[in-house]
Amino acid sequence: MQLGSKSKPRVCIYVPIDTSGESHREIEALGCEVILGDTGWRSGIERDALLKIAVGADALMGSTIKRSPLEKTFLEALPNLRIISKYSIGVEDVDLETATELGVLVTNCPTEANWGGVAEGTMALMLAFLKRVGERDRHVKSGGWRDKSLLGTYLGSREDGYAGVTVGIVGLGRIGSRVADLMAAWRVKLLACDPYIDEERFAEHGVEQVDLETLLKEADVVTLHCNLTAETRDLISRERLRLMKSTALLINTARGPVIDVDALCDTLCDEKLAGAVLDVLPEEPPELEARIRSMGNKVLLSPHMVSANSPGTLEPAIPWATEATVAALKGVVPDHVCNEDAIPRWLERFGDRSLV
Repeated sequence: MQLGSKSKPRVCIYVPIDTSGESHREIEALGCEVILGDTGWRSGIERDALLKIAVGADALMGSTIKRSPLEKTFLEALPNLRIISKYSIGVEDVDLETATELGVLVTNCPTEANWGGVAEGTMALMLAFLKRVGERDRHVKSGGWRDKSLLGTYLGSREDGYAGVTVGIVGLGRIGSRVADLMAAWRVKLLACDPYIDEERFAEHGVEQVDLETLLKEADVVTLHCNLTAETRDLISRERLRLMKSTALLINTARGPVIDVDALCDTLCDEKLAGAVLDVLPEEPPELEARIRSMGNKVLLSPHMVSANSPGTLEPAIPWATEATVAALKGVVPDHVCNEDAIPRWLERFGDRSLV
């Protein structure tokens, strides 16, 4: 690939999503050189191949990269880098600590098309499992009809005294809050755990604030909506799985490594948990021999597409990510900075120093 002259500011779009190319031309019109990666790199790319096209970059843009995070040595090899502008909400493929130390801003695009889609998808997956949608479909198509083994779960409280189920939401950010709002009409009891949210937020969304252990012990459905960080990796560990009811359902539409999947499989096999719904897994896609594939009706799997809905997904993020990149090239702090601690160092290096 022709890299051209470094006399121009260099913007490397390592995983492009703008099929029209309009945003690329917008950046080029400012006098920048735009280097495009391969759209297939989202599934994985070797570090050296990525670095080859990123060398000398003043800005990086792209969607989430699987298996090849932008780690310490990679970031240190880009001394001119001002910003990593992500089209996605998640930034777990970027070493935020190193970026902060170097004074590189990392931004994301929390578009409603993305996070709202996750909330809606969570509801769909929850209902599909509890109402036995897939099992009933397979039963009828194989020649069966009504059967007591296909009884669904009634979610809401009733006037006959049935209390309904308790739903526990881990993470009350945009997605968790929307799930709480969507669940309100179902007349279920809502619990939530999030140590980084103000108390007023819990009341605003009609949920009871509890700690994680209490939530796991009391909830009939536990749905995960937290970011992947060092703190949340293996958050749902073997020990915490043991806290849950044997009749409970665990849902993960956040990030795969939040759950210890080996421990989850053991718990399901031991019938210490009724089921799991997983849109995300630690290894994506899972190997054909992966144990999680063999759990039968105890597990409902989805191919990390809960936010993939038409119209929407990442396309609405294109102007956001472009604006963030342009702002950084102009020496202005953009919106949606994920590592705000980097801003003072960034201002020392690039503040009011425009390249375009």
